[in-house]
Amino acid sequence: MPVSGRPLAGCLLVVLSVGCEDVRPASRPAPVFPVELPPAPPPLRECRFEPVTKPGEPARSGSDMCFSAGDEPEPWWMRYRADAEPPPVSADAGPPPSPCPSEMILVEGEYCPDVRQRCLRYLDDGVPGAFLSHHRCAEFDPVPQCLSARAHRRFCIDRDEYVAPGADKPLVDQSWTMAKDLCESQGKRLCFESEWQFACEGEQLLPYPYGFKRDAKRCNHDLTDLEYRGKLRDKRVRPGDRPDCTSPFGVRNMVGNVDEWTERDGMQKPWRSSLRGGWWLAGRNNCGAATTGHDEFYFGPQTGVRCCSNAL
Repeated sequence: MPVSGRPLAGCLLVVLSVGCEDVRPASRPAPVFPVELPPAPPPLRECRFEPVTKPGEPARSGSDMCFSAGDEPEPWWMRYRADAEPPPVSADAGPPPSPCPSEMILVEGEYCPDVRQRCLRYLDDGVPGAFLSHHRCAEFDPVPQCLSARAHRRFCIDRDEYVAPGADKPLVDQSWTMAKDLCESQGKRLCFESEWQFACEGEQLLPYPYGFKRDAKRCNHDLTDLEYRGKLRDKRVRPGDRPDCTSPFGVRNMVGNVDEWTERDGMQKPWRSSLRGGWWLAGRNNCGAATTGHDEFYFGPQTGVRCCSNAL
């Protein structure tokens, strides 16, 4: 029935058109924060265990192993809250897990990639016919120089040279490839040269693991009766026989006793192998010395194994 002279359908049309009107604003206002948050800091860094160089991949180094980006344990902005409380510690949580297996030592600190050591006096100076002239330093300058920026390192290294089950002296006759396989069979890896050297010299940049003056009574080197009937005499000692031959981190026999295979930083096959520390002969036997003239398949009665791994 018509209402005020209009049909009912016309009234409905007017009501519907009013109800469908778009009442949204043309643009949304920008949100307002009570405080301005500081910029996000760089991501935390941590040591990760990655395989060493594979065929076709770029060479890696100790710094690549130990400084991959890690995940933040909490939102980054929590660090900037003055009222932030530490997370609750459960009474049943127990002690935190050890960062390294029981047979390994944690090495953590500021590593110098470029160290300058100055020898003040050599053992063989003035000795007629001495073939080791300028090899065995009797005393180094006690003020070494770091010629580069230091970098934080954190990893695990075997306390002792590897001793096979049932034996009491370090395993020898190992090539670089054999040493690599042995370490990986234990869930470890070969140490990089930079890792090995840092574990030997410490943050103090010691030329010998025990100090600046050479002392053959501390470590198993400088022996001269090397051969018997054309064969090399076995002059290895047991891991605990020289307790004073210990680095600042507590790693034993890093110079002398047996030569230890390492991975050369930044090198690819077939130039990855390097022997560090020397053996019981009268050689350089210091933290910075390296033998790189042997290939990855060379082995001898003086070549042994020490492994590294990532730290938890």
